[in-house]
Amino acid sequence: MKKIHLLISSVLCLGLASCFDMNQEPKGELSTSEAFSTTNEIQMYLNMFYQGSVPRSGGGTVNNTAIKTHPSNASSGLAFGDAASDNLLPNEFDSRLSGNTSIANAVEMTDYSAIRNVNFLLQNIGRCEDQESDAFKQCLGEAYYFRAAYYYHLLVNYGGVTWLDTPLDPNTELMARPRNTRTELTNYILTDLDLAIENLNEQSSNATGRVHRDVARALKSEVALFAATWEKYHRAENDKFYDTTLTNAEEQITDWLNQAVKAAEEVMQRDVWQIHNTGDPLTDYRDLFITLDLTGNQEVLWWKQYNAAANIGHNVTYYSCYGGGNKGVSASLVDDYLKRNGELFEGAEKLNAKRTYGVELSPTLRDPRLSQTVFTPGQQIRSENGGVYFEWPPLDRTDYHQNTTGYSLLKYEEFNTTLEASYNEEGRGQAPAIQFRYADILLNYAEALAELDGAANAQRIINALHPLRQRVDMPDVDFDREYNTDADYPFHNLDKYIQAVRRERRVEKAAENARLTDILRWAAADELIVGKYPLGALYTGTNLETEFSDKLTPGDGFWLNSEGYIISANPASYPNGWQFNVNRDYLLPIREEMLGPDGLTSGQWEQNPGW
Repeated sequence: MKKIHLLISSVLCLGLASCFDMNQEPKGELSTSEAFSTTNEIQMYLNMFYQGSVPRSGGGTVNNTAIKTHPSNASSGLAFGDAASDNLLPNEFDSRLSGNTSIANAVEMTDYSAIRNVNFLLQNIGRCEDQESDAFKQCLGEAYYFRAAYYYHLLVNYGGVTWLDTPLDPNTELMARPRNTRTELTNYILTDLDLAIENLNEQSSNATGRVHRDVARALKSEVALFAATWEKYHRAENDKFYDTTLTNAEEQITDWLNQAVKAAEEVMQRDVWQIHNTGDPLTDYRDLFITLDLTGNQEVLWWKQYNAAANIGHNVTYYSCYGGGNKGVSASLVDDYLKRNGELFEGAEKLNAKRTYGVELSPTLRDPRLSQTVFTPGQQIRSENGGVYFEWPPLDRTDYHQNTTGYSLLKYEEFNTTLEASYNEEGRGQAPAIQFRYADILLNYAEALAELDGAANAQRIINALHPLRQRVDMPDVDFDREYNTDADYPFHNLDKYIQAVRRERRVEKAAENARLTDILRWAAADELIVGKYPLGALYTGTNLETEFSDKLTPGDGFWLNSEGYIISANPASYPNGWQFNVNRDYLLPIREEMLGPDGLTSGQWEQNPGW
């Protein structure tokens, strides 16, 4: 995606509120009475929503949650967001997973700043003199898309919040609005996405760098699947996080699942997008995430480009170029990859493979996506001095290059870049931030079908996942062969169709900042998180121990469990493992300033459950 410059100086004199989440301060006046009179002016205004941050009142910006970005640190953003899950383990337990989040951690809902910007445009877009043009419709579609995206972020984090479709005036009665239910908010979001789909251009490549009709369909399939599975599984838990006002829950869940299927199907039936596959099963998946220019790549519907020469870069390679970054891939994720023949990796075979470092990661034994996500011995890790090759994880480092699990993250690491500054300077990484790819469509489609009726939809699921398996030369899904009924496997009680698509999703989307949202919507923290110690590679009795025995002392900044597996963080600080509070932590807390009769919503908002 070409860099879209922020050229909105004449139309952003909005006076947006800086002290209140719902942005109801006086909106001020535009600097010209003719603003928004042309599609060019509207497009310049919309450019703000393509940036990593968006302007807010009183000066400054807020984080743009409608755009997935790579982080400036080693524990957040697209590449490292899975550090808040059971996929990627930092050297300190994530505060939410460990149950250490508090009311003091509640933050301002800055999405409302961006939402007000969108609402201001929608309120004034009728000034445009060219409302019958395709360019105007594209602008209108973009506005609806971005408003839906911001509200979706709020839904994931807070549940039902207040839906606003106009910029509020500074009137106390207008400020004091109750929260919408989860169902109401979801359906508002889906309606906005329908309007986006209706108005956006139909495109057959990502070359424009702007959202288009299939991007909106992709988000719609995600939102509908999220809403349906959240409602289904939290109802099954009988917790406090589903919509208690919903009287036709089964009908609504089915409707959302059907909407997810239809939105994905509309993309698939165009026969435009496809899984990137050059015929090299050992590199195609890996290379997708470090190809600096994805223009024309038919898997990628929309992406964000970085350019270090223009000082637009990130720190992914800076943190990962030695295999550390104070994080490591979990054994849980590594163990979930199937064998190359499509069978489960388990029992004595698994244990024996772990005794020689790298064997369990080998693409001759395992799904090749594993060796393209986690570094294996002999894989190039840097290009300096003619090439530096990975041999051992840097378990003994004491700086930010330390690895915490014995498994080093390869995905997104620019191992072959000629820009050596990516390795040793901050903000010089250029691996792209993919917003949506065709794999997302296929995974959403397959999961929605499995949730509707896996047995009846079995062949459709197999067909949908076929391109993902084909890229890495893996056999098609076989629900019986892949069904894990081991009592220690977290999803052993699920039916085989849902279990299979969840595994496929985890493997295909590893380190793409999707895992925590999946855990939340599946109400699966009790199975995946609570009481678990996040483990890494087997150490005791392996050649890892032989290599590091004179460099590491268990218990002195390096920890093992009783079976000899590496623990990423000091267990003395977490004697009972992760302690995610299932009665509280599925949603984030709301700032106290928002609540109570004297709060910013005049008592109309209530705190989320458990806080």
